[in-house]
Amino acid sequence: MARTATIQYNRTKLYGYGRPHTLGGAGQTGGRGGTRTSDVMGAIRAKVAGRALGAGDRLPSIRSLAATMGVSPSTVVEAYDRLAAQGLIRARRGSGFYVSPTATPPLALAAVEPRRDRAVDPFWVSRQSLDADAAVPKPGCGWLPPHWMPDAALRRAVRTLARADASLLTDYGGTRGALALRRLLLTRLAEDAIEASADQLMLTGSGTQATDLVCRFLLRPGDTVLVDDPCYFNFRALLRAHQAKIVGVPYTPSGPDVARFEEILAGERPRLYITNSALHNPTAASLSLPTAHRLLTAAAAHDLTIIEDDIFGDFEPERSPRLAALDGLTRVIRIGSFSKTLSASVRCGYIAARADWIEHLVDLQVATGFGGPSPVATEIIATVLAGGSYRKHMDELRQKLTRARREVARKLQAVGIEPWLMPRGGFFLWCRLAGGQDSTQVARAALREDVVLAPGNVFSVSQTAASFLRFNVAQMSDPRMWDVMRRALKTS
Repeated sequence: MARTATIQYNRTKLYGYGRPHTLGGAGQTGGRGGTRTSDVMGAIRAKVAGRALGAGDRLPSIRSLAATMGVSPSTVVEAYDRLAAQGLIRARRGSGFYVSPTATPPLALAAVEPRRDRAVDPFWVSRQSLDADAAVPKPGCGWLPPHWMPDAALRRAVRTLARADASLLTDYGGTRGALALRRLLLTRLAEDAIEASADQLMLTGSGTQATDLVCRFLLRPGDTVLVDDPCYFNFRALLRAHQAKIVGVPYTPSGPDVARFEEILAGERPRLYITNSALHNPTAASLSLPTAHRLLTAAAAHDLTIIEDDIFGDFEPERSPRLAALDGLTRVIRIGSFSKTLSASVRCGYIAARADWIEHLVDLQVATGFGGPSPVATEIIATVLAGGSYRKHMDELRQKLTRARREVARKLQAVGIEPWLMPRGGFFLWCRLAGGQDSTQVARAALREDVVLAPGNVFSVSQTAASFLRFNVAQMSDPRMWDVMRRALKTS
């Protein structure tokens, strides 16, 4: 009995079984035709199917796997021979056994978790918003309308770019991104009290790619990642692609519920926490200083790394606390981009982190994208930032959004929709429907009339936000949308 228990423990440790196989019992003698050979084969197949072993990965040596699973070396030899005959693995003389290049199945993200109604699926919301005609009202999308963006400054930057050296238009970008833009970003980080050196900063193709690179660097399939509940729905979509276990912590008007945060860290031991400190998506709340201090204390105690996405930070009228500033980029990784404030077409993100981590992240970006972001994109952004028009644009934008938030909140309250809080800045309102109405049904009804909404459970790990909708106040000027909203609320 003790030997069986030890075998189960070792197999669980190596292969991550939730319910280990039992090796004891009649007829389980190993060797040809024995079920121990099938057990070894099944363990390897499960790891390949779950993508914990990928194409080209080396399998454990015969002796080490035999010792770990409590079987004889001849049993492992038999299992490897059979898997090789089936084409799942390949032997390399003098080197060992490797997963076949054709063995890993395609990753269907829709199958990673139980399928939900498409009206509350993050990919559904993204596709509807991205693919909709320009004339379709999109109060559920996450970006500003074209006429709110600094198109005149962008056009001037493009004209300047047209006169630049031809290499800027034809060559790959450097591995860390354009020096001019990195220098500007270091100055901006210093304004947030983040004292970063040049070797602590790199540019990426977008803010999403920045998060993806960090996840590639830090996570392995099955690792636990903590997110806010609710959180930006593409965090959930991206973590599904990385096959992470996603755990949510309730979000409050001053940040995550700290007591619950500490409980989760002690019980779940997450590898990573991903959040927005400033103008949180979707709630538009901002982190308080006491909450920030407690989060960092708990993170240090449990060796937790934090990704702080600051993509909405420039919309704040006054800067709220930043985890990266308080931490000094020790265990907090700062990411951001200009897709919300300048252009979602001219995309570029950045990562600020420990210098040794940046070295590895640069290698990952080379491996997955061959170089940094487009020199064309970085040059346009650097030209706009250096020209002085960006600060004026943001001042005007903040004032315009303040008026829009007040006006939209008033109209929403008139139809029975109440904002969860009135934000300090930004363009989101996180709102509760009257009478506990199901936002999924409202979104489905609105979509039938070509209005794209963002229902609450798209953002919720625990699926407890069914009565909420996220509204983009900058996308709500079309009178047709309000008529559709009234009908959707009545019919849902």
